[in-house]
Amino acid sequence: MDRWWVAYASAAAVAALTYALLPAGAARDVLFLCLAAPVVAVILVGVRRNRPVRPAPWYLMAAGTVLLVAGDAIFSYHVRVLEQEPFPSAADVAYLAAYPVLAAAFMLLVRGRQPGRDRESLIDSSIFTISLGLLTWVLVVRPTAADSELTALERGVALAYPLMDVLLVGLLVRLLTGPGARTASFWMLAASGALLLAADLGFQVSELHGAEVFRWTEVLFALSYLVLGAAALHPSMRLLSEPAPETAVVFTRRRLLALTAASMVAPGVLGVQLALGGTLDAWAVVVSSVALFGLVVLRMNGLLTRVQEQAGALAAMARTDALTGLPNRRTADAELERMRERAQEEGRPLVVAMIDLDRFKSFNDTFGHQAGDKLLRGAAAAWRSGLKGSGIVLSRYGGEEFQAVAVGRTLGDVERALQGLRGTTPAGQTFSAGVAAWDGTESLAALVRRADVALYAAKREGRDRVVAAATPRVRVVA
Repeated sequence: MDRWWVAYASAAAVAALTYALLPAGAARDVLFLCLAAPVVAVILVGVRRNRPVRPAPWYLMAAGTVLLVAGDAIFSYHVRVLEQEPFPSAADVAYLAAYPVLAAAFMLLVRGRQPGRDRESLIDSSIFTISLGLLTWVLVVRPTAADSELTALERGVALAYPLMDVLLVGLLVRLLTGPGARTASFWMLAASGALLLAADLGFQVSELHGAEVFRWTEVLFALSYLVLGAAALHPSMRLLSEPAPETAVVFTRRRLLALTAASMVAPGVLGVQLALGGTLDAWAVVVSSVALFGLVVLRMNGLLTRVQEQAGALAAMARTDALTGLPNRRTADAELERMRERAQEEGRPLVVAMIDLDRFKSFNDTFGHQAGDKLLRGAAAAWRSGLKGSGIVLSRYGGEEFQAVAVGRTLGDVERALQGLRGTTPAGQTFSAGVAAWDGTESLAALVRRADVALYAAKREGRDRVVAAATPRVRVVA
């Protein structure tokens, strides 16, 4: 493990514990600033040491931290030196200016990890954001908006904080639900953002409802700074902004439970308010419920679409030879049966050809299996191209053997078509083929067997040729 990171993490843990144990006062405020301010330098050192592909998000985080620390310093100056708490003040300007900078940092990280569209993660993060937005409305926004003692300016500034928090929550959840590497730096960055938001919302709720939790929200603020520095200094931060591979987001049981819990927030809020006899936020619950229902429907539609696409892909895989892309043996057998029925109904000829690459084992042993696979792919592509528009269906029968089937084409038509393919086989290789026409009564197994016999005859006669099977004699029983 990187010794610089270990040293920083150890020092940060000691400093955080010391800060938590100190009583409120000027010394504690000074220690807070001594903890927070160096984090800016730590982030810059982390960028220089780890050299991420996209450093812009980290520079924005450093800029956002500068603004937050400036707000802390101004706030402490007002409280400890001037012994007053003006609101709004220059500290609020710095705090509120930090939000869009941090939001831009998270947005760049999300886009860097997922350059394309990621509809599933966007819907999931929207569900969590709306649920938290409803709680924020009930606990902070509505009480603040209804506070008649606030001036218009005070009310506007007070409302800006929870709204910015909801914005950051949405981006943080978007980062957590999207694809990309889950490194140690990733989890520390997520923890830092969660600590910052928990501290901010906790402070706002305590201010509104008179709860004495300010001391512990300060501890959470301090931890958010220190953990952010640890995330930037950890070597895994260089992987944080790298694009994720093109894979679908996995819908896990844990995600399902989380989405279910988020979707239950709206009825849960209404139930608690009814039970406590408080003011009902009916319209907020209605609007959020409609939005959540619509998002859940979109999510389920996306899952159904993906299941259908996967089912189609699996069906195609079951029908197709993976190496050559031609129909496989199972598909060839089913297609031959279908063509026999069609030939019988329409009174048209049915012809089967068995094709085999000459001396394929020797080629494989001489040039290797990869070259053999390449030959099979190349031969399949060349033959399929040569038979295009002829009505002859080509499939891979197994190994180096292929099958061609045609309805409405005579034995001579198919024989001439295969003769035309002889010069198209790649790598200077040749093939032998046997062709047989259905007599209208024999089984398909017998028809394929006659084509195979003709193929073996072509091999015996020197290979690199097409041999037609003789039409079987019809025995008449007296």
